[in-house]
Amino acid sequence: MRRVVVLVCALLFLTSCGPGGAAGGDSGRLPGAPTGVTAAAGSATSVHVMWNALPDGAGVRAYEVYRGTTKVEEVSRSQHMVDVVRLRPSTAYVFSVRARGGDGSLGPRSREVRATTPATVAADRSAPTRPARPAGRAVGSRAVQLSWGAATDDRAVLSYDVYQGEAKIHSVGGNQTATVVTGLRPGTRYVFTVRARDAAGNLSPASAAVRLTTPGTDDGRATAPTGFTARSHQEGGAYYLDLAWDPPRVDGVVTEYQVRLDADTTTSLVWGGTPPTGRSTYSFYVGRDHGVGHHVRLRARLPDGTWGGWSAVRLVITGA
Repeated sequence: MRRVVVLVCALLFLTSCGPGGAAGGDSGRLPGAPTGVTAAAGSATSVHVMWNALPDGAGVRAYEVYRGTTKVEEVSRSQHMVDVVRLRPSTAYVFSVRARGGDGSLGPRSREVRATTPATVAADRSAPTRPARPAGRAVGSRAVQLSWGAATDDRAVLSYDVYQGEAKIHSVGGNQTATVVTGLRPGTRYVFTVRARDAAGNLSPASAAVRLTTPGTDDGRATAPTGFTARSHQEGGAYYLDLAWDPPRVDGVVTEYQVRLDADTTTSLVWGGTPPTGRSTYSFYVGRDHGVGHHVRLRARLPDGTWGGWSAVRLVITGA
């Protein structure tokens, strides 16, 4: 179990500690090679690598990202994109991805993809122009296709970032003006915008919004944290609520939660560092009075930028 130490405030930045619980999976199967691998320079010193997540039941515990023959990143099975950093400007790189099974064995390597970092740009403070004429359509209950007009820059547009609300959920190279965003929820309303980025990291203004609704239905129950428990403890004459939960199983990494206490008090938790993939805990101060009842629940901001379903509500009485 992970343990997180926090301070109570409107927005809390947390750092997870200790080893994470092992992700589940079929330990007896060797996973296949990841497909759909792409790589695009995100700056003069970083490359954004993405791939298609292997299906549930493929026996995946984690993914390993390689630069040439060197392993540079390892991420949980729920993650299928990563920024490889600390690279050299004006350098060509080759990347591939392998899946690690539940028993620790490695599956075959994906096809290799290439990306070249641009030269370092000195004293570039001019952002690209706003991407024009964005458009989109749903291509199923869990994916949309987006397109936009190319932005311009005094040097060059290096990449385009796709946002859902305020959350960045996708990135493509500067030579692309269309993409397919996957891992979405059925029956969900989305608001997408696009921003252009240059080699110096300058971001353009956001494009006009594209509003789309995926077909199908989703009552949110599959996206709620599970195994949610809440208890109180006393320390130094004050009472604290101790929460524990398992994150929802979604296509990507959950980095933010909302905790709702009683009728309308909501606290945001943003994980610092690597978010936990197993059971997580959170403790916070609720006062010094004995015998006070509190109703508490929480929900996750999903990798697609939307909020998932609320967990079950727990009633906790201080000192009980």
